[in-house]
Amino acid sequence: MSKLLGGSTSVRIRRCALILLDLALLYIAIELAVVFRYDGAISQTMRVRLDRRIPLLIVFYTGALMAGGVYHMMWRYAGARELFRLMFLCAVATGAVLLCNRVFAWRMPRSLFSLIGIFDFLLVGASRFGWKICREAYFARRSDPDHNRVLIVGAGEGGAYAARACQEGRRLTGVPIAFVDDNPDKRGMRVCGIPVLGEVQDIPDLVENKGISEIIIAIPHIKGNRLNEIVSVCKSTKCRVRILNDPGGLGERSVDGRQAFREVNTSDFLSRDEVTLDMESIRGYLSGKVVLVTGGGGSIGSEICRQVMRFDPKLLLIFDIYENCAYELECELKQNYGPDCPIRVLIGNICDRAELDNLFDEYHPTIVFHAAAHKHVPLMEESCAEAVKNNVFGTLNLLSSAAEHGVERLVQLSTDKAVNPTNVMGATKRVTEMLIQSFARNTKMQCMAVRFGNVLGSHGSVIPLFEAQIKKGGPLTLTHPDITRYFMTIPEAAQLVLQAGALAAGGAIYVLDMGEPVRIKDLAEKLIRFYGYTPGVDMQIKITGLRPGEKLYEELLMDKERDGMTSTAHHKIFVAPPIVVDDSIFSAQLDALRQAAERGVNAEVVEQLHEIVETYTPDESARQAG
Repeated sequence: MSKLLGGSTSVRIRRCALILLDLALLYIAIELAVVFRYDGAISQTMRVRLDRRIPLLIVFYTGALMAGGVYHMMWRYAGARELFRLMFLCAVATGAVLLCNRVFAWRMPRSLFSLIGIFDFLLVGASRFGWKICREAYFARRSDPDHNRVLIVGAGEGGAYAARACQEGRRLTGVPIAFVDDNPDKRGMRVCGIPVLGEVQDIPDLVENKGISEIIIAIPHIKGNRLNEIVSVCKSTKCRVRILNDPGGLGERSVDGRQAFREVNTSDFLSRDEVTLDMESIRGYLSGKVVLVTGGGGSIGSEICRQVMRFDPKLLLIFDIYENCAYELECELKQNYGPDCPIRVLIGNICDRAELDNLFDEYHPTIVFHAAAHKHVPLMEESCAEAVKNNVFGTLNLLSSAAEHGVERLVQLSTDKAVNPTNVMGATKRVTEMLIQSFARNTKMQCMAVRFGNVLGSHGSVIPLFEAQIKKGGPLTLTHPDITRYFMTIPEAAQLVLQAGALAAGGAIYVLDMGEPVRIKDLAEKLIRFYGYTPGVDMQIKITGLRPGEKLYEELLMDKERDGMTSTAHHKIFVAPPIVVDDSIFSAQLDALRQAAERGVNAEVVEQLHEIVETYTPDESARQAG
């Protein structure tokens, strides 16, 4: 009963009103059953017996509906599932009444109680679905010219959800006018009172004839080339194009017109499979813990923060040197999780050891995700000393402070550019991998690194650059026609980092399955088509030549690692075998590297990096710069 009476005052009033309505409908069902069973001529004795049983009928039928959650359903979004549940609950109540009739010898005809159950189901169902149908018909006919007129692609479960979201939040999302679906059997049907008027190829004509201003793609899990084809057709109409947001669990969640849709982005059509996570193992090491994310305002760091919040940490510490991105993330998380959610934004620099010690002393984090780093390859070729100070010795500061303050687990984000590096950034990241393995050997802290390739949409990545160039009218600049890169989406990378942290193998270099490498020229052409242009016709691609330190292709494993790579409990995460180094020699090399970085002479820094990372092949520009 407490659950039934929970919620706001308006919700409680609505539920009580529905209970009263159902009591009235049950009484009508009883009278209808009497009419059908006795043709209205029921004997006085039988009438008295029936009246004595009405309180029990109320208990059984109302109790069944309460127990079955009928008064918590949002009936304006109901479908076949809710109808069958109502039928089942009425059948259960009827069965209970028939059992009592037999056990307690009520001496009343079973057909009477069966008819009561049937009529009660029909009346309650009609009251709920009648309201739903009238409401949908009202919104379908009301096409206010002041609101967007929306065309929905996909007339399945996702399309029905999209239509409901539009009908619920029409001031924010617009009025659904029609569906299109490539299943010809659906043409002429109505979904939520809205007609299916054609297929995807008919979109341009429907936009013109129906005055459509927005198109929503509502096909769950659609990716790759098919999505690209649909988007191309939609973009040709100059309408705004959005896609159903987070299509999982459509039948079980409520509809929120403000959050139902999002803009289509490039990661949608790059055919990356969804990541399956072992949620319990991740929750096991994050729930109730103080979690620190360095570089928490960056592309990957911020997504790690979003993912961590799903697992109920005791406190999330967002540590970043740039206040703007960190502040925006703080606002976002507080909007999603409430103003009192357990987060703290700390502005600071991993190069400041005293600052890190103060952080660990005050907040006592036990889990650390280290995403702070300088990542821009050409810039780091010009600023070798700064790359070393931040990436290498900032990481060393963090590892040292974390180990001294009893951190349980530290996960370092690495990159495929650390494999046989040809640039300073990659070489510094390889040194940090070596630091991780050194601390894993010499401390109680579980340290691990996660190595992966390019991340779609991250700061400085090729996608935002191409998009900016397209918006300016082109051309798109490409360093080499055959250059390839591994790609994954930001959420995929962050989720796999959290999953790798759950594996907890100290000193491990985890390598993520990046799929097949993507030819950047193919990516540029896809992006051009995505924006409604034709490559080489109205949008050109210009070849500029490889930049300093840039590889033609990236690798995920070094030669010494290839033979010993092993799988893990997660099919997308592998372990590279450790390459053991002498700790005393490594320590001396780090001292020499620190001295070179403090002097600020790039050639010396490059030389010392090469001493530590034997597979590093420096670019001559890095030796000569500075």
